[in-house]
Formats: sequence, C-alpha cells, structure tokens
Amino acid sequence: MTAPLALDEFDHKLLELLQRDASATLSELGDAVGLSPSAVQRRMTRYRQEGLMRQVAVLDPMALGSTLAAVWVTMERESAERHAAFHARVRAAPEVQQCYTLAGEWDYLVILATTGVAHCRQVVDRLFLDEGNVKRYDTHLVFDVVKHGLELPTRDAPRAARKRR
Repeated sequence: MTAPLALDEFDHKLLELLQRDASATLSELGDAVGLSPSAVQRRMTRYRQEGLMRQVAVLDPMALGSTLAAVWVTMERESAERHAAFHARVRAAPEVQQCYTLAGEWDYLVILATTGVAHCRQVVDRLFLDEGNVKRYDTHLVFDVVKHGLELPTRDAPRAARKRR
C-alpha cells in the first residue's frame, strides 16, 4: 500500500470542488481556491499522475435501467495466490463495479451492474459458482439507490467543541 499523497490547503479545496463538479473550468476552479488556471492545471496533472483522480464521467446505473446487486463472498481456501486469482477474475468482469476485501465473516463485497435479473444470474454463476474456490456467496438485488456518493473526504472532519461544566 502506498502512502497517501501529501495535500496542502489548496489541494483540499480544489479536490472538494472537483468532486462536486468536474466540468468547472480551470479559471472557475482557480478563482474559487485562489490559484491561477495554470497552477490548477499543474495540480490536476499531478493528481492524475499520482493516481488520485481516476475517472471523468460517472454514469447513473439506474438511469440506464441496470439491475444492481450486492454479492457477499466467502472463499473456500485462503492463500495469496487464490485471492490474487479472484482479484484478477473480478477486475476482468465489466459488470463488477466495485469489489472490497472485508474483515469478518465475509471475505468480499462485490457490487454488480447488469442489464437485468437473468444477466445478473449469469454473471453470478460465472464469477462465483464456476470459480471453484468460493465457499459461499449471497446475492442481494438492489431495489432503489438511496445515495450513490463518490465524494471522498480529503481531511478529518473538525471536532465539535466540548462543553465545559
């Protein structure tokens, strides 16, 4: 795991704005944070080179009529090689939107976006039933998206002032 990118106050402000509206111009961003457009461009280039900024367009799966599913997965046998093979398998599947390694009863949480329930079943069978090292999986279809946020905090939240007696 690599160390987090060192961020200054300009970076924090700029990243907060970019997460809210990636279509803002360099001039608009610069005016908002107190930097020149060229300084904003240099910072954005650094974010991309460092892997901090990865995407520009985010599509709404519900607007496309996608069927979303959350799949909880437990592996049969544990080894670095088996986990690496599973990681490669889910990374190669375009239907896998997110995959998280977990602590606790389940090893993974996999979020799928498919074209329908039948397609979801095919993907689940292909990824988990046919995998050979999946001990158990539990699929949950998503009825509604209550919140789908992509904004990440770039710093700790300010602590509330403690009341003195």
